[in-house]
Amino acid sequence: MIKQYRLAHHLSQEELAEEIGISWRQLQRLEHNEENTRISTFKKIVNALNVPDEEIIKFFRK
Repeated sequence: MIKQYRLAHHLSQEELAEEIGISWRQLQRLEHNEENTRISTFKKIVNALNVPDEEIIKFFRK
């Protein structure tokens, strides 16, 4: 989900990571589901990418 929305916003991993205050490597691991994240970081990501609430709910129901 993160990668799809990031690409739809025409952002590189580096750009999004810098915007939300994490390393691009951490963002890469999150996009590949290799790492869990804090809710505060997740909130920064969904806010930066304007992810609709419905998509967030779908993400957590997996």
